[in-house]
Amino acid sequence: MRRFLAKSIGFFTNVWSFVSAEAAGKIALKLFSSPRRVKIKELQKDFLDTAFIEDVDYEHLSIKTYRWLGKKETVILAHGWESNAFRWKNLIIKLRTLDYNIIALDAPAHGYSSGNKFNAILYAECINVVAQRFGAQIIVGHSVGGMSTAYFLSKYKMPSVKKIVLLGAPSNFEGVFGRYVEMMGYNKRVAKAINQLIFEQFSYMPEHFNAAKFAEGVTAEGLVIHDKFDKIIPYSDAEDFQNFYKTSKLITTEGLGHGLKTDEVNAHILEFITQ
Repeated sequence: MRRFLAKSIGFFTNVWSFVSAEAAGKIALKLFSSPRRVKIKELQKDFLDTAFIEDVDYEHLSIKTYRWLGKKETVILAHGWESNAFRWKNLIIKLRTLDYNIIALDAPAHGYSSGNKFNAILYAECINVVAQRFGAQIIVGHSVGGMSTAYFLSKYKMPSVKKIVLLGAPSNFEGVFGRYVEMMGYNKRVAKAINQLIFEQFSYMPEHFNAAKFAEGVTAEGLVIHDKFDKIIPYSDAEDFQNFYKTSKLITTEGLGHGLKTDEVNAHILEFITQ
């Protein structure tokens, strides 16, 4: 059903592109940047309410953070697309037993954070203000949360961050946009208009935003975990990180999917950060 809806939207956007390619590109880019805000269930809220909750501001946005106090290093947890801080529940429980200081955040336009637009560059800025506010030493990011973590560190080079974990993280914008264009069935006019709008907004074409290449200058020790059969972000993206991010180690899983929310993955994370 979702695939049919995507193709239907893509078809009408393609038709509109023959009237105005720019307008069609704006529609496509808006859809790409507008995640569904998944409602947080009562049981999920109950768990998040066990934390110290604080809003951290970035420009016009209010970023919701959840903090569980501990005496060891500060760990920042950055979720992915259409998720929220609750996705880390099982890892948070394990980190608390080890007495780590834990901060999970809701990305802009996700969870209880404000905003209705989202992209990896904006998320990187939000991760930065949260990391600076709480003095991060370890960051764990899933999917676009991992990509944004790599962008953040390459730009701000925060010296206190000693280790990062990238779970199922896309390595480059070009691939992300390419898969989006394919999923929606956009024609070349729409795809070209999207690229031009990105250039106008960020002063670079999508291929510039390559998190793997940006990670080449990151000195923090890294752990990349990616499933060989990930249907959302291809395994080749993990290989990109391995090629450029020289201080990182790659762990390949099989059959865990894109979410990677398993005890096996959590065990790898805990082994890495406690070394």
